[in-house]
Amino acid sequence: MKKVVVAVIALSGLALASCKKDYSCECRKIHTDDDGNTVTSSDGTYTFKDSRVRAEDRCNDLEGSGTDIFGSYTRECDI
Repeated sequence: MKKVVVAVIALSGLALASCKKDYSCECRKIHTDDDGNTVTSSDGTYTFKDSRVRAEDRCNDLEGSGTDIFGSYTRECDI
């Protein structure tokens, strides 16, 4: 019985460890001027070593909006 429990724990640990991979999160800023024209520029690439779901959550946390010297922008990020 103990061997079965140890085997299940070992297999579970391997399954959880194998789910973590490197996921690349690419972000871009979308600036909008007063006339409604948009300009999109790269705003960084981030690598997360995690499960797909967790990496997507972390990537989505980088999104937002604000203003900088070029005006107002929206930041979008995708895996």
